[in-house]
Amino acid sequence: MACTCSAPEPQGPAPGFRRALWIALWVNLAMFFVEGIASFQSNSVSLLADAIDFFGDSANYILSLSVLSMGMLWRSRAAMVKGLTMATFGLVVWARALWLANSGITPEPLTMGAVGLLALVANVSVAILLFQFREGDSDMRSVWLCSRNDAIGNIAVMLAAVGVFGSGSAWPDLVVAAIMGTLAVTAGVSVVRHARADAAEAKACATEVAPSGSSAQSN
Repeated sequence: MACTCSAPEPQGPAPGFRRALWIALWVNLAMFFVEGIASFQSNSVSLLADAIDFFGDSANYILSLSVLSMGMLWRSRAAMVKGLTMATFGLVVWARALWLANSGITPEPLTMGAVGLLALVANVSVAILLFQFREGDSDMRSVWLCSRNDAIGNIAVMLAAVGVFGSGSAWPDLVVAAIMGTLAVTAGVSVVRHARADAAEAKACATEVAPSGSSAQSN
């Protein structure tokens, strides 16, 4: 298969992507602390899942910022780490939901709804900021998917709060946590597949360009 690149030169990040990442990083760190505290006060597993997701996203943004100026191969490796992290997060949420299903603790819905709304505003703002970068390489795509999943998760948390309030049961909270775990797993698998394709293309380009460079030097 022919390689589409002309040289193994690293491509710079899209204009504005670095600034968008810094904004997303600080928003996610702030919401991690807010939701983390609220999750313990309300005994909500879906809020806890969202708080852990905010923390994971913050780490992923730091990773993205560290490889922005590197070549495609390094950016695809960073995306691979993020994809695996997202999938692992989803599995942890599933396990936590199953464990709490046997605890008999009912979360406090008003705190869930209020904090979920605040998190939704934060994540929609970040998602709008990152929307223009959603069709970039696997690293950019992973950042977009993180923000998209977070916004969907916040809506789900608020629906869970309504469900808990109306039923007096913890099941709406647990079901939403399981759905958030599923989103994390499927997004993680998508990012890993995209990262593997990017890595294969980068290696193919490097292999194709290297011989021509060696030939030119010998002449």
